[in-house]
Amino acid sequence: MFRPLSVVRNEDDWSPQTWQQRPAQQQPQYAADGELAKATDRLARLPPLVTSLEVLKLKRALAEAQEGRRFLLHGGDCAESFVDCTSEIIANRLKVLLQMSIVLAHGLKQPVIRVGRFAGQYAKPRSSDEETRDGVSLPSFRGDIVNGADFDEASRRPDPNRMFEAYAHSALTLNFTRAMVDGGFGDIHHPEYWKLDWVEHSPRAIEYKRVVEEIADSLRFMKTVGGQFVDSRMHTGFYTSHEALLLPYEAALTRRVPQRGGWFNLSTHLPWIGMRTAALGGAHVELFRGIGNPIAVKVGPTTKPDELLRLIDVLNPYEEPGRLTLITRMGKSRIADALPGLLKAVRQAGRRVLWVADPMHGNTESVGNGYKTRRFDNIRGELDLAFDIHAAEGTRLGGVHLELTGEDVTECLGGARDLAEADLSRAYKTAVDPRLNYEQSLELSMLIVSASRATPSTRPIAPRLQAMGGSL
Repeated sequence: MFRPLSVVRNEDDWSPQTWQQRPAQQQPQYAADGELAKATDRLARLPPLVTSLEVLKLKRALAEAQEGRRFLLHGGDCAESFVDCTSEIIANRLKVLLQMSIVLAHGLKQPVIRVGRFAGQYAKPRSSDEETRDGVSLPSFRGDIVNGADFDEASRRPDPNRMFEAYAHSALTLNFTRAMVDGGFGDIHHPEYWKLDWVEHSPRAIEYKRVVEEIADSLRFMKTVGGQFVDSRMHTGFYTSHEALLLPYEAALTRRVPQRGGWFNLSTHLPWIGMRTAALGGAHVELFRGIGNPIAVKVGPTTKPDELLRLIDVLNPYEEPGRLTLITRMGKSRIADALPGLLKAVRQAGRRVLWVADPMHGNTESVGNGYKTRRFDNIRGELDLAFDIHAAEGTRLGGVHLELTGEDVTECLGGARDLAEADLSRAYKTAVDPRLNYEQSLELSMLIVSASRATPSTRPIAPRLQAMGGSL
């Protein structure tokens, strides 16, 4: 039986407020008028957004993923906005994640853990505290939970009361998502109705159509044999996740759960720390080390093996199964040099983690017409290399972390329709980072299956890795 361990054995040196004693990065500068304290006190009295039972269920599933018995699909918008909290946008986002998970489960022959980057992804890190336009400097836009995007003094002033709006919109999103999942949303019994006209533009059209037909045949067979639809089994288990960036908000929703033992961040199921806030002595790591949730940390190409091992020691000192996920975001051009040493160090130290690839953030670029974008070929290329490097190191890539949307946007280049720079202006809607659209997301899920099958653990050195010049 799965029994969660206490994250901190001595709570005398940790509480949801001890982060305030550490240097905190990426935090807004609120006015010293007492409004922040009033807001967090009120927020701490509101009901939690998720339950500890759900959190522990996800932790058990992630423990199975660590053992190679599940695969994690972690995806959603780069940043949510309050105005996008609509039934259509939520439904489309949920639909693409469900359909991707069916493709992955069918191709990988194992259950898929569905975790959406939504119902709380309202804060964003920034490279500078201020933004300057035409000689005017104002606080940077840090997401709807902090301030407004309009470039004027009133909008850009950090407002702690926006945390209530973030809480409310998260609750609305969770409520609608749960209702749709429980209602069997997704049309998984009829994948032939999925929006697959893009397949005609792909050189792999025959393969894609075969996959869709196999899924439909399998579902019809299960219905015939079992005498019932399978949506109750296929749709169970959908979780939320966001970067736990705004510490006053996250701390206010961190609650003691006596019947479980310890503290849980009940703003989401799977909170994660970004690269910019993962410092060992920092406030984010301090808050995370004491919560009982499964947690994730972004790991980049500049991360050193010894630094990573020290971070693992702090965040998962008692080797709790399912506790820690490491999300690598290297970039196609750097992964061959950066990833092998990290995998080797963690494996040789005998540490238990779930490795997940983020092929999005390391492949962002600006093109000639001024748009920030990502190339589908680079995203796919980093994933291919990640599978190869894990196979060569004797470790396992157990999931993917993607920025995507269910909308028909044109933000990433390439894919089956071969979107070009001139296409970006047609439907470029993101205010932050470019996302895969519905078609590119579903195509990538099929390519993940192919990449996984092409890299058996017995292959010592992958040819793609050699072609990139990497050495192990």
